[in-house]
Amino acid sequence: MYGEDYQTIERSSGGMSFPRKALAFIRRDFIEETSYKFSFFLQFFSIFISVMVYYFIARLFGAAAVPYLKPYGGDYFSFVLIGVAFTNYLEIALHSFSSSIRNAQMTGTLEAVLVTQTEIPTIIVSSALYSFIWTSFRVIVYLMIGIFLFKVNISQANFAGAAVILLLTITTFSSIGIISASFIMVLKKGDPVASIFSGLSWFLGGVYYPIAVLPSWLRRFSYIIPLTYSLEGMRFALLKGYSLKELSPNIMGLGLFSMIMLPFSILGFRLAVNKAKRDGSLTHY
Repeated sequence: MYGEDYQTIERSSGGMSFPRKALAFIRRDFIEETSYKFSFFLQFFSIFISVMVYYFIARLFGAAAVPYLKPYGGDYFSFVLIGVAFTNYLEIALHSFSSSIRNAQMTGTLEAVLVTQTEIPTIIVSSALYSFIWTSFRVIVYLMIGIFLFKVNISQANFAGAAVILLLTITTFSSIGIISASFIMVLKKGDPVASIFSGLSWFLGGVYYPIAVLPSWLRRFSYIIPLTYSLEGMRFALLKGYSLKELSPNIMGLGLFSMIMLPFSILGFRLAVNKAKRDGSLTHY
């Protein structure tokens, strides 16, 4: 993320509304992403290979895992495909906000960014929008490969319920990403949030296995991980076609995380910026 880019966006948007500024950020990031065409298309190959790996692991398990997977339809490949695909949102949230701040620190342009007329929340949110759009496209590719090549059955899917779960998932994960960016603003390197939260989420959030396989004492900790509610709700919505009423425990869980963490994360980032300004460390890296 470069200061000149921000200033260019500032000039092009003419100090207008958030949507116009956000579109300018998305356009800039799309041009940058597609300028590396080989890397751009290589990502599709990577998705195809990873889906193939999960398919053959599912064949290895066969019917052995069915008792644990019964609530999700009994098919391990469908279970893990949705788990891995939607965990992409967690990873992009944890790293997109903090990497934007880190890049600006490394290039010495963070101070220039913060003196533009654009509000800090607008800069933070807009700088991650393209990443979330691109991640959504990747998730669709995951699902299309699963559906058309490996017969994943989502004929009963409740897409409206899945959309609600997805919206709350992005809001919750973005809050965690902004908290992570706050640490980068102050500590410069060694963000503890991304490392610890990512590890715990992959371990306890039910990405590769249902949380039912965990010991009961460990399973309790999985309920304080937002990813648990996100993946369970998404699987119920897409594989079982649960109604909004049936999805309400997952929706309320994610909603509670969002209501608490979003204002906390924005406040934390403002405090981090103020501390960096007081310490005169905006240009340090």
